[in-house]
Amino acid sequence: MKLLFDENISHKILKKIDSVYKESFHCNSIRPLLKNDLEIWEYARNNNFSIVTFDEDFYEWMVLKGFPPKIIWLRTGNTSTNDIANSLNLKVESIKEFLENPDIGILEIY
Repeated sequence: MKLLFDENISHKILKKIDSVYKESFHCNSIRPLLKNDLEIWEYARNNNFSIVTFDEDFYEWMVLKGFPPKIIWLRTGNTSTNDIANSLNLKVESIKEFLENPDIGILEIY
């Protein structure tokens, strides 16, 4: 599962989920540096990533442009990196099913 984490999520998340989501990256680790949401969107679409974000902008892009990329929209409010990692690790089967379903473009996690 190739996840691309938005800048509003700490890059430290990768170490906490690497056993489950091995092909994941943080947007700040992509070179050249992705400077805005549209560049993150385009990179994810062109490289077969799904975006993980707190940001409503990605939902709006999906409404306007469709998918891919698929969006995993974290709706948990302000929470720790550990809590995000635990949630993603606990929901791995649901996330996998979502990513494999060609008819659904967004997964909201509360």
